[in-house]
Amino acid sequence: MNAMLASELPLPQIGRGKVRDIYAVGSDCVLLLTTDRISAFDVVMAETIPMKGAVLTQISAWWFRQLEGVVPHHMISADADEIIRKVPGLKDHRADILGRAMLCRRTTVFPVECVIRGYISGSAWKEYAASGTLAGEELAEGLLESGKLEPPIFSPATKAETGHDENITIARMREIVGGDVAEKLESMARTVYNFGERIARHQGIIIADTKFEFGRAADGRIILIDEVMTPDSSRFWAADVYRPGRPQPSFDKQPLRDYLDAERHAGRWNGDAPPPPLPDSVVEATSKRYLEAYRRVTGDELNI
Repeated sequence: MNAMLASELPLPQIGRGKVRDIYAVGSDCVLLLTTDRISAFDVVMAETIPMKGAVLTQISAWWFRQLEGVVPHHMISADADEIIRKVPGLKDHRADILGRAMLCRRTTVFPVECVIRGYISGSAWKEYAASGTLAGEELAEGLLESGKLEPPIFSPATKAETGHDENITIARMREIVGGDVAEKLESMARTVYNFGERIARHQGIIIADTKFEFGRAADGRIILIDEVMTPDSSRFWAADVYRPGRPQPSFDKQPLRDYLDAERHAGRWNGDAPPPPLPDSVVEATSKRYLEAYRRVTGDELNI
């Protein structure tokens, strides 16, 4: 399949994120089109990562199917032919939507990211190492980098269209969405994480942390939306090489981050847009990481 930097479909486009283009389908549905754009350090690269959009869409679709009967969600279909049957106007755009599009129920999105941390790593570890806290709240003493958190920590964040999401306290989350909704979102996020973590571990993957989004559907239900437990929304580690007390190799854009770090340290990039051109080797290595994540999580090769 061809790599895609941006999409152009005969539907009203109502949003564009770093990776996804969002289209309205009538008043009650949306089409999420996942491109092959990739960002790192809050900068979108000029190059695309082949198969990345399909990996993100199809891992999410796989999880949504597993979650039937566990929590309600927004996916209607991620199959191109079924989408075309429901949206005939896309019949001449099958190649554009193949593998990378998901037809979903439209919701009113809650303006918070629901982050579950089963292990302490990344920005959470940096804050803890500096002050013993996470989002300003104290954690137990003596935690190791990449150490398991018992129980997992619910760590909400504000949603950012550009730049980093910002960790917030649960009290602040209650102020934003209300106490009852905050409690429901935390409960649903923990349910999905616990369910997914068990399945992934059986496949040899540790989901160290992940973030979920939720929305309120037209019938009033709170449902799981957006992407679910993908390499972009989660930190995946290989269980067979996991060792606490150090950073862990992960199934995501690490080859890209390593290259950009080297360019920055060499003084060839200042960390702002425009980013440096990516060598073919970095593009290929990153694409392979995403495909390996799909294989490890689902147990199958991605065939589009």
